[in-house]
Amino acid sequence: MKYTTPKVTGIGGIFFRSKNPDEINYLRWSPFEEKTDYFNPSKKEFMINYRVQNIEGMVKKLKENGVTVVAEIETYEYGKFVHIMDPEGNKIELWEPVDSIFTETGGATTK
Repeated sequence: MKYTTPKVTGIGGIFFRSKNPDEINYLRWSPFEEKTDYFNPSKKEFMINYRVQNIEGMVKKLKENGVTVVAEIETYEYGKFVHIMDPEGNKIELWEPVDSIFTETGGATTK
């Protein structure tokens, strides 16, 4: 991996809880089951996913600035993920994608 300056490169998705997630178009939105615990520890009804580069460097800078990192970086074949909390209690997902794999799977993931 080429080391680059850590930065946000775009929005990867906006996630929210829904009573009927199968009825909502996943390509525009990513609805989760209403009772999902994926947003925990946040009690909010939504979560934003930002695409980033150099996720390890990003996490280091965030920690240096007192940002709460919820867990360790998780690695999947389609990219790396980590979750942080903002001061308002919103969980934010950071994603360093492997675009070639994500495209091959048609945007499907195991998350």
